[in-house]
Amino acid sequence: MTEALAPLGLTLAQFTALSVLEARGQASNAQLAERSFITPQSANEVVSVMVARNWITREPDPNHGRIVVLQLTDDGREVLRQCMDSVRVLEEQMLKDIDAGSAATVQQHLELFVRNLRG
Repeated sequence: MTEALAPLGLTLAQFTALSVLEARGQASNAQLAERSFITPQSANEVVSVMVARNWITREPDPNHGRIVVLQLTDDGREVLRQCMDSVRVLEEQMLKDIDAGSAATVQQHLELFVRNLRG
């Protein structure tokens, strides 16, 4: 995935963060870090780059003075769409000779692994 995303100017951490924000609608830096499997410090670096590129916004949470809420911009959604096109090609290659049932079982197991690791 790193190689597929490089021509689009993204790192895997940035792609993951954009995907998390697309799925959640918005998130704090701590939530983004946890769901992206990176440290809060790394999330700060990823967020700073994405804010500078106008892929996400960073606004104070109206309900909590110390929390900053992150959201995708239209530019961020477009970049994510382009990334998803590249990732889809990789997924098709990866799953080429695997039947749908086996692929679904693998996905279920991977999701279980993640839930188990999160405790």
